[in-house]
Amino acid sequence: MGIFSRRQTATIEPPSAGGSGSSGSSGSYASSGGVALDSALRGLTGQWTIDGPHSRVGFSVRHAMVTTVRGAFADYDSTLYFDGDRPSASRAEIVIRVGSVDTGVEQRDAHLVGTDFFDARRFPEMVFRSTSTVHEGGETFRMTGDLTIRDVTRPVELQLDYLGSVVDPFGFERVGFDGTTTIDRTDWGLVYNQRLAAGGTMVSEKVRLQFDISAIRATS
Repeated sequence: MGIFSRRQTATIEPPSAGGSGSSGSSGSYASSGGVALDSALRGLTGQWTIDGPHSRVGFSVRHAMVTTVRGAFADYDSTLYFDGDRPSASRAEIVIRVGSVDTGVEQRDAHLVGTDFFDARRFPEMVFRSTSTVHEGGETFRMTGDLTIRDVTRPVELQLDYLGSVVDPFGFERVGFDGTTTIDRTDWGLVYNQRLAAGGTMVSEKVRLQFDISAIRATS
């Protein structure tokens, strides 16, 4: 997400009170759903801050049936918490200012924030709030949540892939996740389109959302 300048804050909430779930001293251990987890994930439990210059909140959509338009949102706030012992306790929220959309073409961006699409004056924010997280095996998780666009809220599922963790040259512990989902924009009232003479539509109804996250462990 590092090609845009953005204003954002990212805070991670502490875990809820209660037990820490299954445990083990080495190797793999079981999540609350019974799926084996790499023991290295236990060390990632806690608060994380999104590193904006190395992250991206973006989308892609088919245009005129033959090409793909890609864009990103430059302005958003996030809260994240990862629980390596109990993935079900992990949670995320992202609040995106839709007026910050950037596809690289000013005229297209102006159309997107207008009444045909986001109607940013009336509905300035798009919000995702997680409701559950499930470990599906290996380094893949499924995060279910509510996505609100134009005051319409509908459930979505993200495939969330853990990319690894390192200590960077500056001494910061860093972790990476990729999240993707595909939605039908008309479910949220984004119904504008134009028909092509040869058949098909100018803008696909299917939109792929992409969350490429680099996060740094929050300091106390």
